[in-house]
Amino acid sequence: MAGFLDRAKEQAQRGLTQGKQKLDEVQAQRACADLLKRLGAAYYAERRGSGSPEATQQALQALESHIAANGDAFLRS
Repeated sequence: MAGFLDRAKEQAQRGLTQGKQKLDEVQAQRACADLLKRLGAAYYAERRGSGSPEATQQALQALESHIAANGDAFLRS
């Protein structure tokens, strides 16, 4: 009986780990989408004359920091 419980506990732990990894991945993708949206809005505002190059540069730097921390796989999906 102890072997069965150990295996069940191990499977549950694996499931929790996989679930957390997936949650982290989804959160990183959402953060990226938000950063891309902000970059697009900053660039658009700059081109229309109501934004600044500094705001666009800040948005770009935030996106590059996110890519450095999480990779760029989200850009290909």
